[in-house]
Amino acid sequence: MFDRLNFPQPWLSLILFLTWQLLSDGISGASVVMGLILAWLIPQLTQGFWPERLVFIRFWRMPVYLLRMLLDIVTASITVSRLILSGRQPKPVFVCYPLDLQHPLAISILASTISLTPGTVSSDISDDQKILLIHTLDADNEQDVIDAIKNRYEKPLMEMFQ
Repeated sequence: MFDRLNFPQPWLSLILFLTWQLLSDGISGASVVMGLILAWLIPQLTQGFWPERLVFIRFWRMPVYLLRMLLDIVTASITVSRLILSGRQPKPVFVCYPLDLQHPLAISILASTISLTPGTVSSDISDDQKILLIHTLDADNEQDVIDAIKNRYEKPLMEMFQ
């Protein structure tokens, strides 16, 4: 019986539980119990979709990454707003970004981070998962976009996953 009570994705369970508590109208006994039930049940039901356990080698670096991402989202929002309000024509560019990441979850986090940042969107990944196609709203130089993403996002993700 206790074999069924395991958490196949402990990180997912923790994130689900914390998210449920944040979305609840205050912390109560009922919200904690419901959060625990969902944190156990959802990973159990989706276990077949997860090829392997979520592995962060240096998980303590994630809060720093999330803070950097949040600050970049705010900064990019201001930059895009200024661009729109100035009336200047943007210079949209498609960038073929060479990936050094190999872990599928790390690649997914990178693509999501790029898409969450205003002014950029990751639009495709090559079949061999070596090239990420990124659209930028306004860029002078393709190499500047590649360097910024490598230094701000990909290197910290490599430190977390490899």
